[in-house]
Amino acid sequence: MNKKKLKIIPLGGLDIIGMNMTAFEYGDSIIVVDCGMAFPEDDMPGVDLVIPDISYLLENEDKVKGIFITHGHEDHIGAIPYVLSQMQVPLYATRLTMGIIEHKLEEYNMMTQVRRKVVQYGQTINAGCFRVEFIKTNHSIQDAAAFAIFTPVGTVIHTGDFKVDYTPVFGDQIDLQRFAELGQKGVLAMLCDSTNAERPGFTMSERTVGTTFDQIFGQYQNTRIIIATFASNVDRVQQIINSAYKFGRKAVIEGRSMVSIITTAVELGYINIPDNTLIGIDELKNYPDEKTVIITTGSQGESMAALSRMASGMHKKIRIKPNDTIIFSSHPIPGNEKAVSHVMDDIYRQGANIIYQDTHVSGHACQEEIKLLYSLVKPKYAIPVHGEYKHLKAQADVVRTLGYDSSHIFIMKVGDILELNDESAKVNGNVKAGSVMVDGLGDVGSVVLRDRQRLSEDGIIIVVLLLMQGTSTFIGNAEIVSRGFVYAKGAEDLMDNAREVVNNEMTDLSQRHVSDWTKIRSDIRTALSDFVWKETKRRPMILPIVMEV
Repeated sequence: MNKKKLKIIPLGGLDIIGMNMTAFEYGDSIIVVDCGMAFPEDDMPGVDLVIPDISYLLENEDKVKGIFITHGHEDHIGAIPYVLSQMQVPLYATRLTMGIIEHKLEEYNMMTQVRRKVVQYGQTINAGCFRVEFIKTNHSIQDAAAFAIFTPVGTVIHTGDFKVDYTPVFGDQIDLQRFAELGQKGVLAMLCDSTNAERPGFTMSERTVGTTFDQIFGQYQNTRIIIATFASNVDRVQQIINSAYKFGRKAVIEGRSMVSIITTAVELGYINIPDNTLIGIDELKNYPDEKTVIITTGSQGESMAALSRMASGMHKKIRIKPNDTIIFSSHPIPGNEKAVSHVMDDIYRQGANIIYQDTHVSGHACQEEIKLLYSLVKPKYAIPVHGEYKHLKAQADVVRTLGYDSSHIFIMKVGDILELNDESAKVNGNVKAGSVMVDGLGDVGSVVLRDRQRLSEDGIIIVVLLLMQGTSTFIGNAEIVSRGFVYAKGAEDLMDNAREVVNNEMTDLSQRHVSDWTKIRSDIRTALSDFVWKETKRRPMILPIVMEV
């Protein structure tokens, strides 16, 4: 039995922030950890989100025994509606995480078709030849879990996103004792969060932010306070509400995702709101500005988030005022820096004050916490996950200081197959993997994205031709319309010459008695493309339209 090997196959979450998904396969059993999305890059026009390519899971759907979710952040749950619309697989998560997932499933009318089970810490789930135990960890959202995955060849630990917080705002500390117990029994491999692996020391406790909020509320007692943070950071919202209550302010929660998650947290008992502290947005007008605090989304500069709409004057009910104090209680996710800076500029233009230092602590482990967990677990093989390549490499460097050599550290790529047992481990081949771009209508696809990129860079030229039905005779001259290519009024000569090129090509096609529409479009496109490139060194999309009359 031990001569067989466990396969660990990352389908997302490597070389990127987000889109976390990892498959574990042994024999005829596969389990999946996390099912997340990523934000689109700047070169993905019209794309709403990016999710993992699950082709391998669909090809082996009969083997997939379940999807296990570590916590309720979008980079770990955002792809669930898209994945579970294609395959019927049970879902396992802790209480708050499942509550957030269920809100998402309700939006997609999928509640009845998805099998779900809420799991408690210490509980184990049998899934094929695997047994999965949920272990308590700390993160920037409650009910985060690590997994001990018991396999026929040994125990594998997946940390999920974690930090070591000795003074959490809500709930218990990370269960270091259980990690140590597993380490004493022997652990084959550990997949460990790398997001903060470049940072030395320990991550500050979430509770320290509460002290900072108290100081800010005390200093700015004569202004309205607006605080932007992650919708899912329930502990952060709890501390803001604590400060609001302490300083006699009424709190408003604004932003669809914020309202949804906080409603779930209140219903499940993960947040405590003192009586008469929370008010609706329509009640703001009943209180002076200096007696209110608005807790909102938009800390990452998202264009449609509540704070962005307030800053641009597009929000229907709240506008930034010159005397407001705006707090950004988060660090920009890599790639979002420009968007955050743009929102800040809009806020400054309204005359408001911005505070963004010392108002956030990370939910991810720094180097000393990573060392602590490795020292307790003592895995045979170290597998850095969750982060860009620089983060994975940084964790590998940290692990080497603990005595690991390169043959026991694996920095993998999405789609790699790591085969391992107690005797050996090596990357052996890969599966189809990558990213799938989604807009409101579904999968965008690489061809559509390439067209969008080309349109955004060089524009489009539309050529309309009239062809006499059943012949190769064209009627009149071609009509040319351009968008995003050149300003027509400033380029009359260029457009006249382009029209002449097309008319000459039409004459040649008629003389050769070409009546096939496909051939006509191809020749017109080639002739016009060559002319435009020669004149402008640009390649706009050229769309010939043949109309038969």
